[in-house]
Amino acid sequence: MLTDIRIKKEKPRDKPFKIADGQGLFLYVSPSGGKLWRFRYQFGGKEKLLSIGKYPDVTLLAARAARDEAKAALRDDRDPGVAKKLRKIAGVSNSAETFEAIAREWYELNKSQWVARHAADVITSLEKEIFPTLGALPIKQITPPEVIAVLRIIENRGAKDTARRIRQRMSAVFVYAIATGRGEHDPAATVQKAMAPLKKGRQPAITDLSDAQEMLARVDAETAHPMTKLAIRILALTAVRPGTLTGTPWQEWQDLDADAPTWRIPAERMKLRLHHKDDDNRDHLVPLSRQAIEAITALRQLSGRSPLAFPNARHVHKPMSENAMGYLLNRAGYHHKHVPHGFRSTFSSIMNERFPADKPIIDLMLAHTPKDKVEGAYNRALHLDRRRELAEIWADMIARDLAPAGELLHGRRR
Repeated sequence: MLTDIRIKKEKPRDKPFKIADGQGLFLYVSPSGGKLWRFRYQFGGKEKLLSIGKYPDVTLLAARAARDEAKAALRDDRDPGVAKKLRKIAGVSNSAETFEAIAREWYELNKSQWVARHAADVITSLEKEIFPTLGALPIKQITPPEVIAVLRIIENRGAKDTARRIRQRMSAVFVYAIATGRGEHDPAATVQKAMAPLKKGRQPAITDLSDAQEMLARVDAETAHPMTKLAIRILALTAVRPGTLTGTPWQEWQDLDADAPTWRIPAERMKLRLHHKDDDNRDHLVPLSRQAIEAITALRQLSGRSPLAFPNARHVHKPMSENAMGYLLNRAGYHHKHVPHGFRSTFSSIMNERFPADKPIIDLMLAHTPKDKVEGAYNRALHLDRRRELAEIWADMIARDLAPAGELLHGRRR
């Protein structure tokens, strides 16, 4: 390792030379006598050099501190060269001209038109993935190579779909900056064709009745918490969305002793545009079969004192994770074969094949929005008698030979 005494003693030579300090840091001495600190590192599979500054303006201790800061950036999958650029413009980090400042302004302007969950996802994705690297840069100085670099980091961990959504959000920010006179170009639009290809496909689902029956039997046979097993059974019986099920408050299941028990899911909990979520006419009605009532009754013994039917194990006021159902299906042997959301495809495929004339009603049972919006709004709560008949037929088929729901309570495990 170098010392100040040795550095001061070093004299220029005919050719430039280097003196290593350690861990990639070295002093470059030019024939004219100039001494420049540099840090050698690898990023993106390429060797790079970071210029730290001249000695003695940058002391040995300061150079080592800069090296350590660069290594910390590398551990976070950030290019130290970009980090240096951020430090140079630190004086404008709070300016309204930076990407982060304009992005937050854009977010505040638009968040009222988004549902809370989507709004949270938008700002969280930018805070986590973009602001640490590009947030402090003046928006006019951001280039396409810098945009694609941060998106590549997301793609390389396998989150290609996430990278594409973030690119769209970045593009919207750049367009907003241009419209408000603070931007000149949209580098996020430029890189669109340079992103890694995304293989689109439907979520995996079992669509054969006998295979679906076997799947539920194998889920019941797995060692798992009975709440997760009951969640999968109720999901299969009702064909609602997994997130809708796990977020169910018990108050929605209070009147199940009626002659025609029906689960009314408020529009605010459904997958709808924000301006539809306060429309009571868009509540989703789910006729409950005998088997569904049986499963809900068993579930009440587990979580009946909680406000939520499927509470989180650690936080009773938060719903259980949808991943719990996915993990159980994986352990039962259905990894890449069936996911929780796939029960909607199971129901749709099997019932449409057997009752093709009832397709519009089956679509209503899945809460699919009809192409004719007027007719959809008018008929949404109709056909309940036929929907109930189909729900009973479906339950008798999918739950055939399954053990009573109450038996799943034995041998409970978190």
